Amino acid sequence: MNPSAKIIAFRNMPIFRSLTTEQLDLLANSAIYEKVAKNAVIYDTGSVMDYVYVIEKGSVKLGIVAACGKTLTKDIVYENELFCENIFSSGLITKEFAETMTETKVYKIPISIFKSLIIANNVFANDIMTIIVIKLQNLEERLQNFVFRKAKERIVNFIYRSGLRKGIKIGLNERLIDQGMSHKEIAYLTDTSRQTVARIMNELKKENYIHYGSNKSSKILIRDMQVMQEYSWVG
Repeated sequence: MNPSAKIIAFRNMPIFRSLTTEQLDLLANSAIYEKVAKNAVIYDTGSVMDYVYVIEKGSVKLGIVAACGKTLTKDIVYENELFCENIFSSGLITKEFAETMTETKVYKIPISIFKSLIIANNVFANDIMTIIVIKLQNLEERLQNFVFRKAKERIVNFIYRSGLRKGIKIGLNERLIDQGMSHKEIAYLTDTSRQTVARIMNELKKENYIHYGSNKSSKILIRDMQVMQEYSWVG
């Protein structure tokens, strides 16, 4: 992809809205554009941190492998979102892995360039810090949910939040989530089991809170976001 096309793409991404024309030029001339196949590893645990990544299209799973060998999913990132952005933590070796969930298009931004933009642009620096803080808050909330909420409440809350974050509005209050996740991956994010996710999603479908096809459970239609919000806290 040529630099002019990259500039247009970056200008349309909210995270880069504060960058000047000169800074967008620098970003476009240094970023590497890649198309990555579904279920491909972008980087693995123990890799050297060379780049910050931003997704143009697709979705990426971030996770860690525990000492016991169990894989834990930390987060799912989608288009226009960054990952591996916490470049100020100690050490340059990643403790997580990044794996595509769908065919994904990403820009790889050299860390040196990313740092220079943060140093030169206070608004951009604040935006990046906000992203890091929100991700930490989400992890803390997930821990609290694990301690204080039942499995069904966690799964319903996850579906509702996915609708807010990535849902496509259909009709008055319906939202379609095309999150590409299996029951097993939802179980990782809600700290439940695959069997529990399948059972509860079937219950929600029968109760008409959600709908999905028999072969397309990765696409979930939330019937009413307001009702789902209320149910996510009292379900």
